[in-house]
Amino acid sequence: MQTYRSTLPRLLLENARRAPRDTALREKQWGVWQAYTWKDYLDITAAFAGGLAELGLGRGDIVVLIGDNRPEWLWAELAIQSLGGVALGLYQDAPPDEIGYILELSQTKLVVAEDQEQVDKLLSLRSSLPELRHIVYHDARGLTAYTDDGLLDFESVRRLGEMRAGEFEANLDALSPDDPALIATTSGTTGRPKLAQLSHANLLCMAHNLGQADPKRATDEFVSFLPLAWMGEQMMSVASALLFGFKVNFPEEPDTVREDIREIAPHVLFSPPRVWENMAAGVRVKIMETTPLKRWLYNLCMPVGERWADARFRGESPGLGLRLAYSLAWLALFRALKDRLGFTNIRSACTGGAALGPDTFRFFHALGVNLKQIYGQTEIAGISCIHQDGRVDFTSVGAPIPETEIRISEEGEILSRSPAVFLGYYQNEKATAEALDDGWLRSGDAGYFDDAGRLVVIDRLKDVMTLVNGARFSPQFIENKVKFSPYVKEAVAFGRGREHVSALVCLDAEIAGRWAEGRQITYTTYQDLACREELYALVREEIARVNLELPEEHRVRRFALLYKELDADDGELTRTRKVRRQVVEERYAPLVEALFGAPGTIELTSEIVYQDGRRRTMSGAVRIEEV
Repeated sequence: MQTYRSTLPRLLLENARRAPRDTALREKQWGVWQAYTWKDYLDITAAFAGGLAELGLGRGDIVVLIGDNRPEWLWAELAIQSLGGVALGLYQDAPPDEIGYILELSQTKLVVAEDQEQVDKLLSLRSSLPELRHIVYHDARGLTAYTDDGLLDFESVRRLGEMRAGEFEANLDALSPDDPALIATTSGTTGRPKLAQLSHANLLCMAHNLGQADPKRATDEFVSFLPLAWMGEQMMSVASALLFGFKVNFPEEPDTVREDIREIAPHVLFSPPRVWENMAAGVRVKIMETTPLKRWLYNLCMPVGERWADARFRGESPGLGLRLAYSLAWLALFRALKDRLGFTNIRSACTGGAALGPDTFRFFHALGVNLKQIYGQTEIAGISCIHQDGRVDFTSVGAPIPETEIRISEEGEILSRSPAVFLGYYQNEKATAEALDDGWLRSGDAGYFDDAGRLVVIDRLKDVMTLVNGARFSPQFIENKVKFSPYVKEAVAFGRGREHVSALVCLDAEIAGRWAEGRQITYTTYQDLACREELYALVREEIARVNLELPEEHRVRRFALLYKELDADDGELTRTRKVRRQVVEERYAPLVEALFGAPGTIELTSEIVYQDGRRRTMSGAVRIEEV
């Protein structure tokens, strides 16, 4: 029988029988790592499943989970699935209107929420959600005085179900690998997120075949710090962890992730590009602030590492001189820097969800981190392509994993087919029909195969732009080049039907702010910082450097610093931090138009939305600068 023809709760049961005393999960609390064995994992899940059954939950019911990464999410998710139900994860920063839309669409009866913040959101919506009967929380801080009907803490539900925990295995006998297990929200770059239904077989097929291309071991350590509502985190913390039996570690707080990663020193790490870009930028900032000796050492060793990385990218064996120089650079800098980042034991490091700039790739390979690009989408359970060991490059996303077929349509769209392709969108037959074409999944991405048979992703098909002179360009490629600057947090390129390319740039407030403070440039707010002449000059230099690496017609000719950061609460980014290009272009239409006019200043007004739904108007002068 194929490995993945099982169910997620069944694998939990098998792991608990195979290695009951081995650690399965760890969570840091009050500075101490609390361990849970596979037997603990099973016992808590089984009891919570019994509690859900007592509350009337069962086959076909959708249960929503919302909050930060905690073991309770995994216990609840597998408990739901053991009863034949479906887990639906929401991002912890989702605003009330988005939560309400999804709860109404899914007819959810019960929500598992982390803390008071999430409970308050749900209670504010409850009067318009007659189906919602129970809200279960697992962080009681601030909630002891709440007396709302149906509000329960996680432990009380678990205790309620202890007498029925023995039914767990019998419940599994009624499950099929083809049953829906998970509903994952799509990124929603063009509007409201769609709800992709994935079966146990979809998830485990993907995990199994990814493991063939990029092996995982039972002895591996993994740190779960990206939202569990994201398909990429489900792929690792749930499906792959259950299939291969490795340990999943949960940081104490989002703010302690870097320190906690260093303590664990994981063997496996998976993050979207922004995390890798932030780490690289953070190193550069620290180098700017360090002693002259350490700065000299970094500037001496990093070019050696980059030459080493480039040789490996070309498939060449570095010569004797480069090997000797790299060995010295390793001893002098790279070994300590890897340890500082928590990468001492790293074996499998992957990035996905969007394209990663080549400079960031080169940076980590220079340190000796075998960073690989993966490619996929929610609708194929996460992954369809990955770089193979020894064949890593920064122009492609590698080759298809086993059992995955990829072809390019006549329009240049990437199409995929595999057993991991989803069951369809929940309550949206029209969108399902548009996504699936005779078993092939439409990606919406433009791409091609290079001479080595590796897939190259250009951009979203609808986002590839053509200048007035007929030159085609990928705005995403240009944006990634600009975002490699440590001072730039986001960039949005424009140029469709225009004479040149222009860009809207958002500063990284922390790093650009440190740069300003180091030069005694005073400022009060982000808006104040973004209008400073010195910051415009800094970004102009950064874009000019990027332009040297771009074809003449693709170079950024004008830019503006936006007086606010792009924000998911304002609808400008998805919850996975992807730019909603159409929203940005429409919201800042006067500014976008000014980018293609004469240089000068424009008065801009926009509306910002707080997490609690409050709105206010923001206005200010924005300058258009030539590069």
